[in-house]
Amino acid sequence: MALFLVEASILNRHVDEIRTALDQVSKAAQATHSELIEAQIGKDLFRLFAILNAQDEVSVRAAFLNSNLTIKLVKPVRLVGQDLTVVRTQKDKANYLVEWDLPAGLTMDKYLQRKAEKSPLYAQVPTVSFERTYVCEDLSKCLCFYDSPDEATVKQAREVVGAPIDRLTSLETLD
Repeated sequence: MALFLVEASILNRHVDEIRTALDQVSKAAQATHSELIEAQIGKDLFRLFAILNAQDEVSVRAAFLNSNLTIKLVKPVRLVGQDLTVVRTQKDKANYLVEWDLPAGLTMDKYLQRKAEKSPLYAQVPTVSFERTYVCEDLSKCLCFYDSPDEATVKQAREVVGAPIDRLTSLETLD
């Protein structure tokens, strides 16, 4: 089993409609021995970010087949900074998502080393809590989830660890 990121368009959808679609995805995933770990949507109702634990991309796409959600991206990812068991129980804790398009030439080893060196610096911004990161295995980008009182604090935390922000999304809680 591996983790996969799914990005889907949710334009012109209502939150209840998205919840229903995600219930269908979860049931379809279970039928193929896969699992919908978490799904987050931006408050702007533009994109959905879902993480599935599945055998392969075919299983992931099959889970979304009858959901009426338009898949824009499916990529294998690695969870960094948190245990999967904790994510399952605290997935609704994050309220901000930072996307960082990783620089060319970066290796996973270099990324993980940098992450280990920089993560303790978050203590300098105690009002923000780093929750978890999903790094695309092809190192195209990472998604970092935070619990923060506001966008400014997320930006401050990113400055402290010396990591850029390519896109910052305020998340809507689905539960």
